Order: sequence, then structure tokens, then C-alpha cells
Amino acid sequence: MASASSEPEPEGEAEALAAARERCHLFLSGLELVQQGAEARVFRGRFQGRAAVVKHRFPKTYRHPALEARLGRRRTVQEARALLRCRRAGIAAPVVFFVDYASNCLYMEEIEDSVTVRDHIQSTMETEKDPQCLFGLARRIGQVLARMHDQDLIHGDLTTSNMLLKRPLEQLCIVLIDFGLSFVSGLPEDKGVDLYVLEKAFLSTHPHTEAVFEEFLKSYSASSKKSSPVLKKLDEVRLRGRKRSMVG
Repeated sequence: MASASSEPEPEGEAEALAAARERCHLFLSGLELVQQGAEARVFRGRFQGRAAVVKHRFPKTYRHPALEARLGRRRTVQEARALLRCRRAGIAAPVVFFVDYASNCLYMEEIEDSVTVRDHIQSTMETEKDPQCLFGLARRIGQVLARMHDQDLIHGDLTTSNMLLKRPLEQLCIVLIDFGLSFVSGLPEDKGVDLYVLEKAFLSTHPHTEAVFEEFLKSYSASSKKSSPVLKKLDEVRLRGRKRSMVG
């Protein structure tokens, strides 16, 4: 693995890195670009005969090259470790096929024939109109996130777009994705902020579903061994958020 320090790389190592990055560029050019974000591009295609998603953390030209290499590699490794940590804990997450440290690419299983929880909630609300029909889903999400937090894993970007439902949908098999901002922490503050991010995203994306989120919190509380201090911190974070919005 190449050094990420500010020291110049040996000539042979630099050439090997350049060659590896060129191979990665050629491979990605044959895949379908499905998402372009500020930090990464996401591609869909085949990897060694398997349906795959490739997340490429592209370099930022405004950062010093050594710093950029260090940050990109660290975040790629953190995301891969988070996915492995989930799977070891029995939480559904994509299988990691390969981690390319030279190009900061993460090759993962594509969760085929799935829908985002966001799309499922929106379509259900359009047809059913009654939020109570989503209570089962809310309870399942509470169980999954309670298990994740009990493993001291912080997602960092919890939204209903970062949760997939595998078919058949009625089985409520939830797969967590996009751990690019994840980290490990046992602090109730960090877990409370994780829930606050989800609450803000949930209620802004899905109007008139306050009761659904409350059902989620009840399930989280009942399922997590560490929920009491986390939910207390959630209340504190909510209060700080309201104060900030009042001050402007």
C-alpha cells in the first residue's frame, strides 16, 4: 500500500500507483454512472461476473495532493470497515468485493430488485393515505438502527434514501447503504445526533408522518440496550436545533 505521507514516493512506487489508477479509470469508463456527488461518483456494472456498485472518491484539486490522498484513503477504508462491521452484527449491508486503495474505489454488491425506503414511503402514502400502514416498517427500522448503534457504529448520513427494501417488500428486509461519513463511537451524543439527522430528513421528506417517526423511536428504545442516554441526548440536540433556528 502506498504511503500517504508528505514525503516523496519512490519512483517505482509512484509509477505503480499511476498505472493502477489508469487501469481503474479505464475500468470505470465502461460502467454506468448512476450518481454524481460532491465527494464521490457511483457506478453500476459487473465485477468478476457479479452485479456490482463501485464508489469512486475522486481527488479534489483544491487540496494538497498528500492530504487528499490521506483523506480519500481513510474515508474509503472507514466505509469498507463499516459495511463489514454491519454484516458481522447481522445487519444487512452490501458485500464488499474489493477495496482499491490506489484509486480510492470501493467495489460492492449491488442490491438488485430493491427500492429505497424513501420511494416506498412516498408511494404508500399516495395510495393508502394512512400513516399507520407504515408502522411495521418504522418498527423494523428501529430494530435495525438500534442494533447498529449497539455496535457503536455511527452512520453519519441517515436518510430514507440510504435504506433499501429488498423484495418481497412485505418481509421488511432493510439494507443499509452509503456509509461514507460513518465512524465508530460509543458516545450517546454521537448516536443522538445520528437520530436527529434522520428525524430532520424523515419529516422534511415525508410530510404528515410524525406518528411514523414516533413509532420508530418506540421500537428503537425497546430494541437497544443503550437507548436511554441516546434518546436523552436526542432531546438535547433537538433543543439546540430549535434555539439555532430561532436565533437565525
